[in-house]
Amino acid sequence: MKTPVSPHIDYQHPEKILQQLIRFNTTNPPGNEKACIEYINQCLKTTGFEPKLIAKDPNRPNLITRLKGKNLAPPLLLYGHVDVVTTEKQAWRHPPFEGKISDGYVWGRGALDMKGGVAMMLAALLRAKAENLKPAGDIVFAALSDEEAGGDFGAKYLVTRYPELFSGIRFAIGEFGGCATYIGRQKFYPIQVAEKQACWMEIKIKGPGGHGAIPIKGSAMAKTARLLNKIDQIHLPPHITTVPEQMIHTIASAMPFAQGLVLHQLLKPALTNSILNLLGEKGNSFRPMLYNTINPTMIRGGEKINVIPSEISIQLDGRLVPGFSPFDFISELRRIVGKDVGVDIISHDPCPAQTDLGLFALLSDIIREADPEGIPMQMLLPGVTDGRFFSLLNIQSYGFLPMNLAPDFNFFKTIHAADERVPVDAIRFGANTIYRLLEKYGSHV
Repeated sequence: MKTPVSPHIDYQHPEKILQQLIRFNTTNPPGNEKACIEYINQCLKTTGFEPKLIAKDPNRPNLITRLKGKNLAPPLLLYGHVDVVTTEKQAWRHPPFEGKISDGYVWGRGALDMKGGVAMMLAALLRAKAENLKPAGDIVFAALSDEEAGGDFGAKYLVTRYPELFSGIRFAIGEFGGCATYIGRQKFYPIQVAEKQACWMEIKIKGPGGHGAIPIKGSAMAKTARLLNKIDQIHLPPHITTVPEQMIHTIASAMPFAQGLVLHQLLKPALTNSILNLLGEKGNSFRPMLYNTINPTMIRGGEKINVIPSEISIQLDGRLVPGFSPFDFISELRRIVGKDVGVDIISHDPCPAQTDLGLFALLSDIIREADPEGIPMQMLLPGVTDGRFFSLLNIQSYGFLPMNLAPDFNFFKTIHAADERVPVDAIRFGANTIYRLLEKYGSHV
């Protein structure tokens, strides 16, 4: 790993800040975010900020700082995490922690998720300080640890132990969203306003056990195979909630009449699955927004090759659309697993059923101003972010890391993959757009 140099505070070139952030190996686990957070700390101190470091573990601190505003609007929170996922067993064109700029891209783990976003926010904040910008409300910036492994050392820790740091905040900017995506020839900017809820479960399947040399019918293993096949084949019922409904309306209205008519049929539960099948691969991006989903991810069973196990444990990654509880989910699962199979909830992180769209109009205006060819729209994220913790303080998060991407750049296929990278121009676009938000914040509040 190349050793990072002294703090680089060239806010006009946020890609250089990103290079430095990438050069800290913050793979989680174990995280070791301390050096990266300290780099950000020094950048801020050098330019006159007074950041605080707060840590559950000294090697995994979080940073909080504040740009004073005019007290004409509530504080606005900008937050992002600096830990990244593993690069193990991936073949990279350029070393993943070198932060190399090549072919117009910054290459490295975290370029998109989400050191790129942190670099945009930091550049915008440093620019605001340098240009003596006084926003309508205070701007609170948080650089966080541990998002990729659950937030126990990061956002979750801060929200539960230090809620006063976020007093008065109504809106926040974080991941994911604001990145150009193309449907047909039309460019859209999905702004994340809601996310699904993680609901992890375990099913235990029992059957007769015995010696591996004696055939047994109806074993736990055989029952498990049948159950997994059912989960693979059977769809849960569709649920048309507010955010995907608005998203589909926006897309359909921008499409030619025939295509728009087909998309609108997604909003009729009796037709949803048929239309998704008709759309084929193009429908895959809509499916998780319209259903509670379940995926078997871990199976535990026998201890020895010559012993037929009498119990198999299946762990399942469930994701709920806003407004549904784990008990609603279990009721839906019963048509797949039956009444006799026990379903236990391992963990559940609820998110608000209702979305506060009070900042959406401003973010949409800023996107239209930055790129008149793009259409902003609401988005429900199938995954989860640190936003679920801030929602416990009644803070509405928006996924808003604006990047004007080319049609051939697939954002979601590049995240967490080998050769993760981001266009230099996209990072500059994002930093400038977030700075515009700081300038205009308060005009719609």
